[in-house]
Amino acid sequence: MNDDQLLRYSRHILLPEIDIAGQTAISNARVLVVGAGGLGSPAALYLASAGVGTLVLADGDEVDLSNLQRQILHTQARLGLAKVESGRQALLALNPQIEVVALATRLEGETLDAEVAKASVVLDCCDNFATRHAVNRACVKHRKPLVSGAAIRFDGQVSVFDLRRAGAPCYHCLFPEGEALEELRCAVTGVFAPLTGIIGATQAAEALKLLAGCGEALVGRLLLLDALAMRWREVRYPRDPSCAVCG
Repeated sequence: MNDDQLLRYSRHILLPEIDIAGQTAISNARVLVVGAGGLGSPAALYLASAGVGTLVLADGDEVDLSNLQRQILHTQARLGLAKVESGRQALLALNPQIEVVALATRLEGETLDAEVAKASVVLDCCDNFATRHAVNRACVKHRKPLVSGAAIRFDGQVSVFDLRRAGAPCYHCLFPEGEALEELRCAVTGVFAPLTGIIGATQAAEALKLLAGCGEALVGRLLLLDALAMRWREVRYPRDPSCAVCG
């Protein structure tokens, strides 16, 4: 770690739980962020500022005016640009010492499998169950920790799925694929702008803890936020021994 890096990351290095070893692990990591929207924006910004060596942004959408209310990676000047390219510019402006890989596509199939296999940690910042379950299957296959978040209206949730730990559940254990779950979209139901920041920042915090090897991860615990009341709840859930994905 050079002098510039020691100064840039000094406030992390001063934390005994992180220190130089933890910061070095962060700097050597490759993190895949699936979705460069409301959750992916704050998550990626904090991961970049913390010095994650390689950030991979995957999103097939372009920046739209309606995104700017909450998707803080993007600006008015970059309307119409691919979100991942807009995000790449923002992240490198914040920290030019990192590498940002922009994948302007919806990850699926072999591409998803290959990107998950290369990642140290995966962040699910997408907005649909099909992608969430596909990402979960790839993370289970490659035993990669998955930090999943969601935000709609005034309600947010976040959890960590890490099958490197014995008995840990996967996303399918909590939300079985094929069940009649209502899929809500921001474009139809709306979302409170700061909520996405709170949940996305929490995802970044969990990812950094996993990379640095400090603290207690949200494995087997689902955090639920009611932003109208500004009240957090925690729900514990076990691994499903008959889970079709990790059982």
